[in-house]
Amino acid sequence: METLRNLLPSVNSLVVFEAAGRLASFSAAARELGMSQAAVSYAVRRLEQDLGAALFVREYRRVRLSEAGERFHADVSLGLSHIRRSARSLRALATGSHVTLACSTAFAAFWMVPRMQKFREDLPQIDLRIQTSERDLDLLGEGIPLGIRGGVPGDWPQYHARALAPEEIWPVCGAGYLARLGPPARAEDLLNHQLIHLEEPFRPAATWADWFASVGVERRRVPKGLQINDYVLVVQSVIEGQGVALGWRHLIEGLVDKGVLVRLTGHALTTGKHFHVIWPKEATLPPSAEAVRDWLIGQRQAETAGRI
Repeated sequence: METLRNLLPSVNSLVVFEAAGRLASFSAAARELGMSQAAVSYAVRRLEQDLGAALFVREYRRVRLSEAGERFHADVSLGLSHIRRSARSLRALATGSHVTLACSTAFAAFWMVPRMQKFREDLPQIDLRIQTSERDLDLLGEGIPLGIRGGVPGDWPQYHARALAPEEIWPVCGAGYLARLGPPARAEDLLNHQLIHLEEPFRPAATWADWFASVGVERRRVPKGLQINDYVLVVQSVIEGQGVALGWRHLIEGLVDKGVLVRLTGHALTTGKHFHVIWPKEATLPPSAEAVRDWLIGQRQAETAGRI
């Protein structure tokens, strides 16, 4: 069987070829790679001899990829980009600067993303990887140092947990929806509005029935409306004026502050639960993961103090 080693005795020639093709210049490739122009030219010619095909058209004071060279360059560029990305990831892991945080899509979209610029400013040496999943992941089994969970600490005996935010829930709508229909005079009046329900498939979540029960409305009176199984889509539907949804304060208060969403009543459902950052008891957190954990906790503490 013909191996890559037999087909291409020098894999380094692929790196040289990629640079020369991308820059359309042997001289520019030499400067980028720290080689002489003669060495680049020699590497390319050896590659052409190994493959039995002309990869460049050599013209007066310039070169350009041949038709065969363009096809080969596309494949080589793709392959090297995958190798480069994987190598960077491995180096980040080896140096301890790479940290993975497992969380829901909603937490990633509405809590982490608005704070990413602050994260980069505060922890510029850390490469954060946000891993979202429909289900809560086994952090120890997946080799993930940190996660976000909603509940009470006793729910996860195998994890340490620090609270980030209480579970506090408001009804919210979009500004356009409010302009059309006006605010409810009483919490009970929301029964007459188009309710958008989160049908959470895996994680337990409070419902409209829970919220109305907290204001003394019987559960059986709560109408069915639009049902969506992804909270990011729920919020997008509210922004587009499709109706009223439950808003988890720690996720949507930034959108309320900006006027994108409007809080409809003064009543909030508090469940006694909190959203926590958790980490496995059986694993030692590397310093970079400890820094991310402490940053998450510190962000919430600073924001809570700012509202007092």
